Amino acid sequence: MGVHQYFKSLNDLEKLVRCPGKFKYQEHNVAAHSFKVTKIAQYLGTVEEHHGSEIDWKSLYEKALNHDYPEIFTGDIKTPVKYASGELNMLFKEVEESMTTRFIEEEFPPEYQDIYLKRLREGKDGTLEGQILSVADKIDLLYESFGEIQKRNPEPLFFEIYEMSLLTIKKFSHLMCVQDFLENILTDMLKERFIPKTELMDITESIMNKET
Repeated sequence: MGVHQYFKSLNDLEKLVRCPGKFKYQEHNVAAHSFKVTKIAQYLGTVEEHHGSEIDWKSLYEKALNHDYPEIFTGDIKTPVKYASGELNMLFKEVEESMTTRFIEEEFPPEYQDIYLKRLREGKDGTLEGQILSVADKIDLLYESFGEIQKRNPEPLFFEIYEMSLLTIKKFSHLMCVQDFLENILTDMLKERFIPKTELMDITESIMNKET
């Protein structure tokens, strides 16, 4: 069927609900998430560049825009489940990589297969662009969980996601963009008025006070 199947599958990304199986006041899908992560990564890259880092913008945009496409084959796995163990996380990645590779080899013209194998592979690597992607992904997840907490969603899962996302972001504190996020953007987030503020402040302060 060729590239038609790839173009057609982009519509399916809109149907992939994030954090499935849990009550949410606002639904999020993988297509919207990819767009938001790309916009966040753009800002983070701008901060890094402002402080003297050299950004490969083509790489950053490709990593951010494509980072969750393999979920078209597996669906979205809840964050706490996906990261319950390193072994389980590696298994998910192997399945996604295998199915993505098979899809590209079956649907893409041979002359473009190597390009798309690179574009659709795991982008969270040790490069500066890969690290920025890791942070941008977790910032969007942080905001998704924050929105549910702000609306008084009783599901404890969203506090878990908030905590896990912030812990991951803090691991990249060597990046200027993360320092900017933690010192300026996160503090603005917590200044907003919402009911379960005390618990969220306790979680945030506990994480910020931990040694990295």
